[in-house]
Amino acid sequence: MQSQVMVEVRDLAKTFKGKNGDDIQAVKGVQLDIRRGEIYSLLGPNGAGKTTTISMISGLLAPTRGDARIGGHSITREPLQAKQLLGVVPQEIALYPTLSARQNLDFFGKMYGLTGTELSRRVDEIVDFIDLRERQNDRIETFSGGMKRRVNIGVGLLHKPQLIYMDEPTVGIDPQNRRRVLDTVQRLQQEMGMTVLYTSHLMEEVQEISDRIAIIDHGEIIAEGTLGELIQQIGEEDRLTFKVGTQSVPDALLAQFKQEVEGVTSAVYERHDVTNGESETLAQVDGIVTIMAKRGRKALPDLLRIADDAELDVLSVEVREPDLEGVFLHLTGRALRD
Repeated sequence: MQSQVMVEVRDLAKTFKGKNGDDIQAVKGVQLDIRRGEIYSLLGPNGAGKTTTISMISGLLAPTRGDARIGGHSITREPLQAKQLLGVVPQEIALYPTLSARQNLDFFGKMYGLTGTELSRRVDEIVDFIDLRERQNDRIETFSGGMKRRVNIGVGLLHKPQLIYMDEPTVGIDPQNRRRVLDTVQRLQQEMGMTVLYTSHLMEEVQEISDRIAIIDHGEIIAEGTLGELIQQIGEEDRLTFKVGTQSVPDALLAQFKQEVEGVTSAVYERHDVTNGESETLAQVDGIVTIMAKRGRKALPDLLRIADDAELDVLSVEVREPDLEGVFLHLTGRALRD
């Protein structure tokens, strides 16, 4: 009987050597199961260990400790068998721009070992699936960003993988093509029964398409479950966002919000900086105070009173009911883009 688990990760760890010769533990014994036929999203801020974890699962990086199995095949002991079950759609477009879409698919199909009528039939199936039959003979360099993304996905599907890893597949494309890519991801699951391992910095994307979500920080999985299960972990708190412009917010004021206002569980200040042209000097463009609170609308008047007493110039206020971004911020203390 076939296992219901497509990916098994057990005690997966990776240690790198730092510049001074010291050990840097990027991943600290990650354990997770990805079920067959589900869309599973892995989220983590920069430096959390997400890329290292996925690189080990994909067989691109040897683990220091532990193992992962794809379809029952160990990535350390049976790497070729494991990789045959895996398709990869990288964030960067990995296509030859002067070749047509079909020529690209032909080339990569041959790299997978497909030949003759089997290759031709599979390429026909892919151009139909990604809805590019009418443009299949046009060069990639004439395509929009969204069309290139769809061909990129097609390449990862040529060998009929059981698991496909998609890294930020909607980066840099317009809303219409983003919608088409998301629909394609869901079709992979619904029409092909494929297992999808997905990463994105767009929380609304992950909320929409994921069956289950794992959050990784400091090299460890700190939460896992359905969206509803994750929201329950933070008590279904509301998220209040105060935009404060260029004004800095002292830690003492953040502590006061938590101490004096009923229901407030966290208050975090984020400063957003950009580089000013060739001078490379930093110019702060805005600041955001994010507050997690039970019954946020009830807490809002007291929060604004305290902010006013502290002469904090609040430019705008937004109150949002519990969502994945609120869960992520609560658990990691920082936004995904950090």
